[in-house]
Amino acid sequence: MSEKINPDRRRFLGAAAMVVAAAELGVIPTANAQAGKLKPMQLPTIKRGAHTSFGSLKQTDAGLLNVGYAEAGPADGSVVILLHGWPYDIHSFVDVAPLLASAGYRVIVPYLRGYGTTRFLSGETVRNGQQSALAVDIVALMDALKIEKATLAGFDWGARTANIIAALWPERCNGLVSVSGYLIGNQEAGKLPLPPKAELEWWYQFYFATDRGRAGYDKYRHDFSKLIWRLASPKWNFDDATFDRTAASFDNPDHVAIVIHNYRWRLALADGEQRYDDLEKRLAAGPVITVPTITLEGDANGAPHPDPSSYAKKFSGKYEHRLIKGGVGHNLPQEAPQAFAQAVVDVGRL
Repeated sequence: MSEKINPDRRRFLGAAAMVVAAAELGVIPTANAQAGKLKPMQLPTIKRGAHTSFGSLKQTDAGLLNVGYAEAGPADGSVVILLHGWPYDIHSFVDVAPLLASAGYRVIVPYLRGYGTTRFLSGETVRNGQQSALAVDIVALMDALKIEKATLAGFDWGARTANIIAALWPERCNGLVSVSGYLIGNQEAGKLPLPPKAELEWWYQFYFATDRGRAGYDKYRHDFSKLIWRLASPKWNFDDATFDRTAASFDNPDHVAIVIHNYRWRLALADGEQRYDDLEKRLAAGPVITVPTITLEGDANGAPHPDPSSYAKKFSGKYEHRLIKGGVGHNLPQEAPQAFAQAVVDVGRL
Protein backbone atom coordinates (compact mmCIF):
# COMPACT_ATOMS: atom_id res chain seq x y z
CA MET A 1 0.00 0.00 0.00
CA SER A 2 2.70 2.46 1.01
CA GLU A 3 4.60 1.74 -2.21
CA LYS A 4 1.62 3.10 -4.16
CA ILE A 5 0.93 6.07 -1.93
CA ASN A 6 4.45 7.53 -1.72
CA PRO A 7 4.97 8.16 -5.44
CA ASP A 8 1.53 9.74 -5.62
CA ARG A 9 2.35 11.94 -2.67
CA ARG A 10 5.62 13.06 -4.28
CA ARG A 11 3.80 13.93 -7.49
CA PHE A 12 1.15 15.83 -5.55
CA LEU A 13 3.69 17.84 -3.55
CA GLY A 14 5.74 18.61 -6.65
CA ALA A 15 2.69 19.79 -8.55
CA ALA A 16 1.49 21.84 -5.58
CA ALA A 17 4.84 23.58 -5.28
CA MET A 18 4.74 24.45 -8.97
CA VAL A 19 1.22 25.85 -8.73
CA VAL A 20 2.21 28.08 -5.81
CA ALA A 21 5.30 29.37 -7.60
CA ALA A 22 3.47 30.02 -10.84
CA ALA A 23 0.46 31.55 -9.09
CA GLU A 24 2.75 34.25 -7.71
CA LEU A 25 3.27 35.29 -11.32
CA GLY A 26 -0.38 34.95 -12.25
CA VAL A 27 0.01 31.71 -14.19
CA ILE A 28 -1.44 28.26 -13.53
CA PRO A 29 0.67 25.36 -14.84
CA THR A 30 -0.47 23.35 -17.83
CA ALA A 31 -1.69 19.82 -17.21
CA ASN A 32 1.46 18.13 -18.50
CA ALA A 33 3.90 20.27 -16.50
CA GLN A 34 5.50 18.29 -13.72
CA ALA A 35 8.25 19.35 -11.32
CA GLY A 36 11.61 17.99 -12.33
CA LYS A 37 10.20 16.15 -15.38
CA LEU A 38 9.95 18.12 -18.61
CA LYS A 39 8.15 16.66 -21.60
CA PRO A 40 8.24 17.87 -25.19
CA MET A 41 5.48 20.41 -25.36
CA GLN A 42 4.08 23.46 -27.05
CA LEU A 43 3.78 26.26 -24.52
CA PRO A 44 0.37 27.81 -23.88
CA THR A 45 -0.36 31.04 -25.70
CA ILE A 46 0.32 34.20 -23.74
CA LYS A 47 -0.52 37.81 -24.53
CA ARG A 48 2.50 40.10 -24.55
CA GLY A 49 2.39 42.40 -21.53
CA ALA A 50 0.14 40.06 -19.56
CA HIS A 51 2.49 40.36 -16.58
CA THR A 52 4.05 43.47 -15.08
CA SER A 53 5.83 42.21 -11.97
CA PHE A 54 7.82 39.33 -10.54
CA GLY A 55 6.56 39.93 -7.05
CA SER A 56 9.14 39.75 -4.27
CA LEU A 57 12.80 39.44 -5.22
CA LYS A 58 15.56 37.45 -3.55
CA GLN A 59 19.13 38.45 -2.67
CA THR A 60 22.21 36.30 -2.25
CA ASP A 61 25.94 36.88 -1.92
CA ALA A 62 27.76 35.52 -4.95
CA GLY A 63 31.39 36.29 -5.77
CA LEU A 64 31.92 40.04 -5.63
CA LEU A 65 28.24 40.84 -5.45
CA ASN A 66 25.06 40.65 -3.50
CA VAL A 67 22.82 39.68 -6.39
CA GLY A 68 19.15 40.57 -6.67
CA TYR A 69 17.11 38.07 -8.66
CA ALA A 70 13.60 36.85 -9.38
CA GLU A 71 12.77 33.15 -9.13
CA ALA A 72 9.80 31.16 -10.37
CA GLY A 73 8.86 27.53 -10.87
CA PRO A 74 9.50 24.36 -8.89
CA ALA A 75 12.70 24.18 -6.84
CA ASP A 76 13.61 20.81 -8.38
CA GLY A 77 12.89 21.79 -11.96
CA SER A 78 15.49 21.99 -14.70
CA VAL A 79 17.14 25.40 -14.25
CA VAL A 80 16.94 28.24 -16.76
CA ILE A 81 18.88 31.47 -16.18
CA LEU A 82 17.59 34.48 -18.12
CA LEU A 83 20.06 37.32 -18.71
CA HIS A 84 19.16 40.89 -19.69
CA GLY A 85 21.15 43.55 -21.49
CA TRP A 86 21.57 47.33 -21.63
CA PRO A 87 19.55 49.45 -21.20
CA TYR A 88 17.10 46.83 -19.99
CA ASP A 89 16.59 44.73 -16.87
CA ILE A 90 14.81 41.65 -15.56
CA HIS A 91 11.44 42.94 -16.79
CA SER A 92 12.47 41.87 -20.29
CA PHE A 93 11.52 38.38 -19.06
CA VAL A 94 8.37 39.26 -17.12
CA ASP A 95 6.21 37.25 -19.54
CA VAL A 96 8.83 34.60 -20.36
CA ALA A 97 9.41 33.50 -16.76
CA PRO A 98 5.83 32.43 -15.97
CA LEU A 99 5.60 30.54 -19.24
CA LEU A 100 8.69 28.53 -18.37
CA ALA A 101 7.60 28.08 -14.76
CA SER A 102 4.31 26.65 -15.98
CA ALA A 103 6.30 24.09 -17.98
CA GLY A 104 8.13 22.91 -14.87
CA TYR A 105 11.36 24.89 -15.10
CA ARG A 106 13.08 26.59 -12.20
CA VAL A 107 13.63 30.08 -13.58
CA ILE A 108 16.31 32.46 -12.25
CA VAL A 109 16.35 36.06 -13.53
CA PRO A 110 19.23 38.09 -12.02
CA TYR A 111 20.03 41.77 -12.20
CA LEU A 112 23.49 42.14 -13.73
CA ARG A 113 26.12 44.18 -11.89
CA GLY A 114 25.11 47.83 -11.96
CA TYR A 115 21.37 47.17 -12.20
CA GLY A 116 18.44 46.99 -9.81
CA THR A 117 19.09 45.57 -6.37
CA THR A 118 22.45 43.98 -7.21
CA ARG A 119 25.26 45.60 -5.21
CA PHE A 120 29.01 45.17 -4.81
CA LEU A 121 29.98 43.70 -1.46
CA SER A 122 32.95 46.06 -1.18
CA GLY A 123 33.32 49.72 -1.98
CA GLU A 124 36.90 48.95 -3.03
CA THR A 125 35.98 46.63 -5.89
CA VAL A 126 36.65 48.02 -9.36
CA ARG A 127 33.41 48.91 -11.10
CA ASN A 128 34.31 46.80 -14.08
CA GLY A 129 31.98 46.16 -17.02
CA GLN A 130 34.23 43.95 -19.16
CA GLN A 131 32.63 40.89 -20.70
CA SER A 132 34.42 38.18 -18.70
CA ALA A 133 33.61 39.86 -15.37
CA LEU A 134 29.89 39.64 -16.06
CA ALA A 135 30.21 35.97 -17.00
CA VAL A 136 32.15 35.18 -13.82
CA ASP A 137 29.34 36.88 -11.86
CA ILE A 138 26.78 34.44 -13.24
CA VAL A 139 28.96 31.38 -12.60
CA ALA A 140 29.39 32.64 -9.02
CA LEU A 141 25.61 32.99 -8.74
CA MET A 142 25.17 29.40 -9.93
CA ASP A 143 27.65 28.27 -7.30
CA ALA A 144 25.90 30.28 -4.57
CA LEU A 145 22.54 28.74 -5.49
CA LYS A 146 24.10 25.26 -5.83
CA ILE A 147 23.11 25.06 -9.50
CA GLU A 148 25.36 22.57 -11.28
CA LYS A 149 23.99 23.10 -14.79
CA ALA A 150 21.46 25.40 -16.41
CA THR A 151 20.07 26.44 -19.74
CA LEU A 152 21.31 29.98 -20.37
CA ALA A 153 19.24 32.41 -22.40
CA GLY A 154 19.64 36.11 -23.04
CA PHE A 155 19.98 39.09 -25.33
CA ASP A 156 22.43 41.98 -25.70
CA TRP A 157 24.88 41.93 -22.73
CA GLY A 158 22.98 38.88 -21.48
CA ALA A 159 23.49 36.95 -24.72
CA ARG A 160 27.21 37.74 -24.65
CA THR A 161 27.41 36.59 -21.03
CA ALA A 162 25.59 33.36 -21.88
CA ASN A 163 27.87 32.84 -24.90
CA ILE A 164 30.95 33.15 -22.71
CA ILE A 165 29.75 30.67 -20.11
CA ALA A 166 28.77 28.18 -22.81
CA ALA A 167 32.19 28.59 -24.46
CA LEU A 168 34.42 28.53 -21.37
CA TRP A 169 32.39 26.35 -19.00
CA PRO A 170 30.29 24.06 -21.22
CA GLU A 171 29.96 21.59 -18.36
CA ARG A 172 27.76 24.18 -16.58
CA CYS A 173 25.47 24.68 -19.59
CA ASN A 174 22.64 22.39 -20.73
CA GLY A 175 21.81 24.58 -23.69
CA LEU A 176 21.98 28.12 -25.01
CA VAL A 177 19.41 30.54 -26.43
CA SER A 178 21.13 33.63 -27.79
CA VAL A 179 19.54 36.64 -29.46
CA SER A 180 21.80 37.92 -32.27
CA GLY A 181 23.96 34.84 -32.09
CA TYR A 182 27.66 34.83 -31.27
CA LEU A 183 28.60 38.04 -29.49
CA ILE A 184 31.95 37.25 -27.85
CA GLY A 185 34.37 40.06 -28.63
CA ASN A 186 37.87 41.28 -27.84
CA GLN A 187 39.69 44.56 -27.57
CA GLU A 188 41.86 44.05 -30.65
CA ALA A 189 38.79 43.59 -32.81
CA GLY A 190 37.28 46.66 -31.18
CA LYS A 191 40.16 48.75 -32.44
CA LEU A 192 39.39 48.01 -36.08
CA PRO A 193 37.37 50.64 -37.98
CA LEU A 194 34.02 49.73 -39.49
CA PRO A 195 32.34 51.13 -42.60
CA PRO A 196 30.79 54.56 -41.89
CA LYS A 197 27.20 53.31 -41.77
CA ALA A 198 28.13 50.67 -39.20
CA GLU A 199 30.09 53.22 -37.15
CA LEU A 200 27.01 55.45 -37.09
CA GLU A 201 24.99 52.68 -35.46
CA TRP A 202 27.49 52.69 -32.59
CA TRP A 203 27.18 56.45 -31.97
CA TYR A 204 26.57 56.03 -28.25
CA GLN A 205 29.78 54.03 -27.85
CA PHE A 206 31.77 57.03 -29.08
CA TYR A 207 29.70 59.38 -26.89
CA PHE A 208 30.50 57.24 -23.83
CA ALA A 209 34.19 57.49 -24.67
CA THR A 210 34.14 61.17 -23.65
CA ASP A 211 33.78 62.87 -20.26
CA ARG A 212 30.84 64.75 -21.74
CA GLY A 213 29.21 61.43 -22.60
CA ARG A 214 29.64 60.03 -19.11
CA ALA A 215 28.18 63.19 -17.58
CA GLY A 216 25.38 63.21 -20.14
CA TYR A 217 24.39 59.62 -19.47
CA ASP A 218 24.48 60.21 -15.73
CA LYS A 219 22.26 63.29 -16.02
CA TYR A 220 19.86 62.00 -18.68
CA ARG A 221 19.99 58.24 -18.20
CA HIS A 222 16.17 57.96 -18.25
CA ASP A 223 15.70 59.86 -21.51
CA PHE A 224 18.85 58.37 -23.01
CA SER A 225 17.68 54.83 -22.36
CA LYS A 226 14.22 55.51 -23.74
CA LEU A 227 15.83 56.79 -26.93
CA ILE A 228 17.85 53.58 -27.22
CA TRP A 229 14.67 51.54 -26.77
CA ARG A 230 12.99 53.41 -29.62
CA LEU A 231 15.97 53.12 -31.95
CA ALA A 232 16.59 49.45 -31.17
CA SER A 233 12.93 48.43 -31.43
CA PRO A 234 11.39 50.89 -33.91
CA LYS A 235 8.12 48.95 -34.29
CA TRP A 236 7.52 48.23 -30.59
CA ASN A 237 4.93 50.64 -29.22
CA PHE A 238 5.80 50.29 -25.55
CA ASP A 239 4.06 52.58 -23.07
CA ASP A 240 5.64 54.77 -20.40
CA ALA A 241 4.68 52.40 -17.60
CA THR A 242 6.53 49.51 -19.29
CA PHE A 243 9.66 51.60 -19.72
CA ASP A 244 9.51 53.13 -16.24
CA ARG A 245 9.40 49.72 -14.56
CA THR A 246 12.75 48.93 -16.13
CA ALA A 247 14.23 52.43 -15.84
CA ALA A 248 14.00 52.24 -12.06
CA SER A 249 16.84 49.69 -12.14
CA PHE A 250 19.19 52.31 -13.63
CA ASP A 251 19.15 54.18 -10.32
CA ASN A 252 21.66 51.63 -9.05
CA PRO A 253 24.65 53.59 -7.64
CA ASP A 254 27.09 51.67 -9.87
CA HIS A 255 25.04 51.75 -13.06
CA VAL A 256 26.79 54.61 -14.85
CA ALA A 257 30.27 53.37 -13.93
CA ILE A 258 29.53 49.85 -15.22
CA VAL A 259 27.94 51.02 -18.48
CA ILE A 260 30.70 53.50 -19.28
CA HIS A 261 33.46 51.01 -18.47
CA ASN A 262 31.78 48.31 -20.58
CA TYR A 263 31.81 50.42 -23.73
CA ARG A 264 35.20 52.02 -23.13
CA TRP A 265 36.75 48.60 -22.48
CA ARG A 266 35.45 47.35 -25.83
CA LEU A 267 37.42 50.11 -27.60
CA ALA A 268 40.51 49.51 -25.43
CA LEU A 269 40.00 52.96 -23.91
CA ALA A 270 39.75 51.46 -20.43
CA ASP A 271 41.77 48.64 -18.89
CA GLY A 272 40.27 45.45 -17.57
CA GLU A 273 41.40 43.73 -14.40
CA GLN A 274 44.35 41.38 -14.28
CA ARG A 275 42.23 38.70 -12.63
CA TYR A 276 40.34 38.28 -15.93
CA ASP A 277 43.34 38.35 -18.29
CA ASP A 278 43.51 34.59 -18.85
CA LEU A 279 39.78 34.43 -19.61
CA GLU A 280 40.03 37.31 -22.07
CA LYS A 281 42.92 35.60 -23.86
CA ARG A 282 40.76 32.53 -24.35
CA LEU A 283 37.84 34.63 -25.54
CA ALA A 284 40.01 36.58 -27.97
CA ALA A 285 40.61 33.33 -29.83
CA GLY A 286 36.90 33.15 -30.65
CA PRO A 287 36.14 29.79 -29.02
CA VAL A 288 33.56 27.56 -30.66
CA ILE A 289 30.43 26.81 -28.64
CA THR A 290 29.66 23.09 -28.43
CA VAL A 291 26.43 23.01 -26.39
CA PRO A 292 23.01 22.76 -28.09
CA THR A 293 22.07 26.24 -29.25
CA ILE A 294 19.17 28.15 -30.76
CA THR A 295 19.94 31.66 -31.98
CA LEU A 296 17.17 34.18 -32.53
CA GLU A 297 16.83 37.44 -34.40
CA GLY A 298 13.95 39.87 -34.64
CA ASP A 299 12.95 41.05 -38.10
CA ALA A 300 12.99 44.69 -36.95
CA ASN A 301 16.11 44.82 -34.79
CA GLY A 302 17.36 48.39 -35.00
CA ALA A 303 20.45 47.81 -32.88
CA PRO A 304 23.82 46.81 -34.35
CA HIS A 305 23.85 43.05 -34.84
CA PRO A 306 25.73 40.50 -36.97
CA ASP A 307 24.23 38.63 -39.89
CA PRO A 308 23.38 35.03 -38.91
CA SER A 309 25.57 33.66 -41.69
CA SER A 310 28.61 35.25 -40.05
CA TYR A 311 28.36 33.20 -36.86
CA ALA A 312 26.62 29.92 -37.74
CA LYS A 313 29.93 28.00 -37.77
CA LYS A 314 30.69 29.21 -34.24
CA PHE A 315 28.18 26.64 -32.97
CA SER A 316 29.53 23.14 -33.49
CA GLY A 317 26.88 21.25 -31.55
CA LYS A 318 23.19 20.86 -32.34
CA TYR A 319 22.15 24.22 -33.72
CA GLU A 320 19.18 26.10 -35.14
CA HIS A 321 18.57 29.72 -36.10
CA ARG A 322 15.12 31.34 -36.00
CA LEU A 323 13.99 34.65 -37.45
CA ILE A 324 11.14 36.03 -35.36
CA LYS A 325 8.77 38.03 -37.54
CA GLY A 326 6.12 40.62 -36.76
CA GLY A 327 8.13 43.81 -36.25
CA VAL A 328 10.21 42.35 -33.41
CA GLY A 329 13.14 44.50 -32.31
CA HIS A 330 16.17 44.21 -30.08
CA ASN A 331 14.39 43.41 -26.81
CA LEU A 332 13.17 40.12 -28.22
CA PRO A 333 12.09 38.34 -25.02
CA GLN A 334 9.82 41.20 -24.00
CA GLU A 335 8.53 41.87 -27.52
CA ALA A 336 8.06 38.19 -28.44
CA PRO A 337 7.92 36.25 -25.15
CA GLN A 338 6.16 33.27 -26.70
CA ALA A 339 8.90 32.71 -29.28
CA PHE A 340 11.69 33.23 -26.76
CA ALA A 341 10.22 30.86 -24.17
CA GLN A 342 9.52 28.23 -26.83
CA ALA A 343 13.16 28.39 -27.92
CA VAL A 344 14.23 27.69 -24.32
CA VAL A 345 12.00 24.62 -24.24
CA ASP A 346 13.04 23.46 -27.68
CA VAL A 347 16.81 23.78 -27.19
CA GLY A 348 16.66 20.88 -24.76
CA ARG A 349 15.14 18.72 -27.49
CA LEU A 350 17.53 19.48 -30.35
